[in-house]
Amino acid sequence: MDNARPLGGARVSFGDMTQLFDRHSGGSRFSDSERGDVPGWVLITLMTAGLVIVIWTAAGPALANVFGQAISRVTGF
Repeated sequence: MDNARPLGGARVSFGDMTQLFDRHSGGSRFSDSERGDVPGWVLITLMTAGLVIVIWTAAGPALANVFGQAISRVTGF
């Protein structure tokens, strides 16, 4: 199946764009330096989840109270 679409009067397929990108990027879609640090991202994700849990535990009742007051003011009109 040809996924070609007109682009400025020329027909360019997805395969053509992929080959052009591969040629421009040195033959690989992603270089080793752009792949990222997976253990680092896992650590960041876990630390963020931990912070959310700690903040939610500490501020949860206060936030529920504020939300309840806001709803009561809106429905009180």
